[in-house]
Amino acid sequence: MDYIILGNDFRAWAMALGVALAAYLLGLLIKKIVVRGLNSLSTRTATNLDDIAVAVVDSTHSLFLLVIALYAGSQMLVLPAKAHGLVQGCAMVALFAQIALWGDKSVREWLHRYRERNMEQNAAITTSTAALGFVVRAAIWLIIVLMILDNFGVNITTLVASLGIGGIAVALALQNILGDLFSSLSIVLDKPFVVGDFITVDGVSGTVEYVGLKTTRLRGLGGEQIIFSNSDLLKARIHNYKRMQTRRIAFAVGVTYETDVHHLRTLPGVIGEIITRLPKARFDRAHLKGMGASSLDFEVVYYVESPDYQVYMDVQQAINLELIEYFASEDIDFAYPTQTLHHVGLGRRLTVVSDNTRPETGADTPQHDARADSRSR
Repeated sequence: MDYIILGNDFRAWAMALGVALAAYLLGLLIKKIVVRGLNSLSTRTATNLDDIAVAVVDSTHSLFLLVIALYAGSQMLVLPAKAHGLVQGCAMVALFAQIALWGDKSVREWLHRYRERNMEQNAAITTSTAALGFVVRAAIWLIIVLMILDNFGVNITTLVASLGIGGIAVALALQNILGDLFSSLSIVLDKPFVVGDFITVDGVSGTVEYVGLKTTRLRGLGGEQIIFSNSDLLKARIHNYKRMQTRRIAFAVGVTYETDVHHLRTLPGVIGEIITRLPKARFDRAHLKGMGASSLDFEVVYYVESPDYQVYMDVQQAINLELIEYFASEDIDFAYPTQTLHHVGLGRRLTVVSDNTRPETGADTPQHDARADSRSR
């Protein structure tokens, strides 16, 4: 007994399924052969095009091959116009979706290999290509969706116009997100920093790990991850230490008031000689800046010919050690907070060591000394 389904008997359906199965297996075989051939070719060439082609062909989805195989099998049947249109529409959707997948994969692979090839020369490539890749892939999928809708008879012109009106409302509702998105594009184009830079933002320091569409992530000095929204980041003052070529260092040295004038005159030159002998250090100046409450203060300025913080600390340590050795050999004392109180009429002097420049209390105050002086008279 013959069974008729959608106007086709069992024999026609069997032939259609056979053709579909053969077409599906043939598609898998062709995919495997092409991928293997391109892999063999890529090992003999230095270009990245064949590697990208391998990845693109390998991204061919099995579901796409199945839909195309079923469409091929349906050609053996005599279907009603509505059913034929549905099958053809499904095949077109599968084809457009696979084209979008091929385009998306090709963009991803090209950008990935481009970053690998140029990352060492330009770290900003990671930031730029991430945003560029998102825009290109979004455009591919948008075009494919519009083509699918057009294939099903949707009026794209009216749809685009309505989307434009609705887009204004969406933009108002999502203005914070869109602000971060445009800030991300500003970071990509202006490049105030790139991945790998060490920056300080509002007193927070860290190395840039990732620049996304909404947030930028830093790795803090303590190992924690610090996340900024792109809008807030661009509103703040950013210190980019990675782009620093030299470091200007200013530090102070204090000596006691008992230091003789000869040492005070020669000390700037001695400090200059110490700094000049050190590698990667360039002496600028040293002066007796002022007379403090308990010290004679010298200000020293020099440059470290390296942006590396470790190099700066090594240079500063060497300077400090050299100064300690020189002061010890010349019997010069480093100043520390002290205060000398003169007791008028008592014929003696009392030196008090304290953490500040104020007298301690009570009998050692100037008021007490004045009373003692008046009684002695």
